[in-house]
Amino acid sequence: MAPNKYQADIDEILSHRHDNGADYWTTPDNRLLKGGAFSAYSSALMLLELGMKPSAPILKAVSELFFNTWKPDGRFRAYPTGGILPCHTAYIVSLLCRMGYQADERIQKTFQYFLDTPYTNGGWRCNKFSFGRGPETEYSNPLPTLNVLDAFRFSNYLNNEPALDKAVEFLLMHWTIKTPIGPCQYGIGTRFMQVEYPLWDYNLFYYVYVLSFYDKAKKDKRFLEACTALQAKLVDGMIIVERNSPKLTKLEFCKKGKPSQLATRRYNEILGNL
Repeated sequence: MAPNKYQADIDEILSHRHDNGADYWTTPDNRLLKGGAFSAYSSALMLLELGMKPSAPILKAVSELFFNTWKPDGRFRAYPTGGILPCHTAYIVSLLCRMGYQADERIQKTFQYFLDTPYTNGGWRCNKFSFGRGPETEYSNPLPTLNVLDAFRFSNYLNNEPALDKAVEFLLMHWTIKTPIGPCQYGIGTRFMQVEYPLWDYNLFYYVYVLSFYDKAKKDKRFLEACTALQAKLVDGMIIVERNSPKLTKLEFCKKGKPSQLATRRYNEILGNL
């Protein structure tokens, strides 16, 4: 990838670094996930996707912000007040692993935290019921589970840990039942089936991408159905971005309705995994 090919997109992301009232896309009281498409989490993820090295000073600073919220039990406090939610820790650990910190002893402690705390049906969830309680909320939350598996794919636990196979099975089960499940009620419907990029939300592309690293999924009929559905969306071998945040309209690498070379690179990674 040419060093300056996506420089305009990098500059656009950097131009938002003070939008939330403090530096590095965060708030004065250090709310690391606030800001949507231009939060500290999502901005760092996009810069990585655009080829910025984790050792770049701005990404080093962001990683330090996240590590400063790490707790000895392995969790991360993404917000200064309120509960420390597993979904927040899942976001942060997946990003830090993408940045290359999977061998850090703090991340190893976070891995152990997740291995010690799966819900009864194999995934992970928060005890927060924003939409009320019902039979559907007795499931794990699909997106946090996907984020946790995204982190573990960088670890030595990949394809060596039965707890991760159970989490994979939970997500494959959701492909079959499709209905909104978990306390946050993630479903597999029209919105899920739209290709979203960057890979950070519960949708077909991120689902297939993460599961493609897990042997438990690779030959499973449900996973292969999801792969076929994603493949059917290719145009001339390219991934077309069908959905992303309206805040990202100025960015070329993930332009809605357009083919994306970087998204296609991720798709080719799926093929390589299989």
